[in-house]
Amino acid sequence: MTLTLPSPASPLKIGTRGSPLALAQAYETRRRLGAAFDLPEAAFEIVIIKTSGDNQALIAADKPLKELGGKGLFTKEIEEDLLSGAIDIAVHSMKDMPVAQPEGLLLDTYLPREDVRDAFVSPGNSSLSELAAGAVVGTSSLRRRAQLLNRRPDLKVVEFRGNVQTRLKKLGDGVADCTFLAMAGLNRLGMKDVPATTVSVEDMLPAVAQGAIGIERRGDDSATAELLAALHHAETGQRLAAERAFLAALDGSCETPIAALAELDGSTLRLRGEVLRPDGSEAIAADETCAIEDGAALGREMAANLLKRAGEGFFDWR
Repeated sequence: MTLTLPSPASPLKIGTRGSPLALAQAYETRRRLGAAFDLPEAAFEIVIIKTSGDNQALIAADKPLKELGGKGLFTKEIEEDLLSGAIDIAVHSMKDMPVAQPEGLLLDTYLPREDVRDAFVSPGNSSLSELAAGAVVGTSSLRRRAQLLNRRPDLKVVEFRGNVQTRLKKLGDGVADCTFLAMAGLNRLGMKDVPATTVSVEDMLPAVAQGAIGIERRGDDSATAELLAALHHAETGQRLAAERAFLAALDGSCETPIAALAELDGSTLRLRGEVLRPDGSEAIAADETCAIEDGAALGREMAANLLKRAGEGFFDWR
């Protein structure tokens, strides 16, 4: 089959949210596709799609994600445009993606993963340990909230919605003493001036798929599948297969504090997983290894074991 390449006359339409970070990810996808096939920027069209999660009133309200509709808030409209043919591919932050895609869509292309760690961001402190008792931490992540309260139950955690720039402004306005962001986002935005300190994964296990960019397409679009095959980073795919299988087996949602990280060493995959009560009062963790090709199976097995250890009542949502 002859590969049909996009052109300025018939560009590939790349769908994305309009935040600076989402656009940076779309531009990276465009750059990589252009380099892979020696195509000009004009062969691609960036299509900005406003999602329910971009509603400024919802962001300003600082309500928990579960009260606003879950992770689908950031994908619903984009996936509708993908299914209708208004766009050809959609670029997503993988940590925002539900584990199941709508019928007719596939999420099987990943760019090389960025830094997976969280960043502690504070104008006056360089680490969590420096915070005084009762200090206010702003975060919209249930996983971070639970991990923080598990380690420092003396802190006050408040809801902190919005993109990177919005949250930094809230921090500057004194809404909180510190916040946490993903190092990957800061790196992709080139925000070296942010007072950020990396947090080791031993201290705070990251969200499932943190730092990874995924590209979604229509399942029956074989021409686009061929294009995307040139971008797919196999190692990232192997790591995410284990992490997302772990999440799926736990029925993970925005109502559940879940963390996981898969790492590769030669032919071996190491998977660490953690589940917590939302108030941080209890955390259960596991750390296991397997052959890389067995990563997804290990993710499911680890989830089943943690569910057994958690016992009845640990997960209110089950």
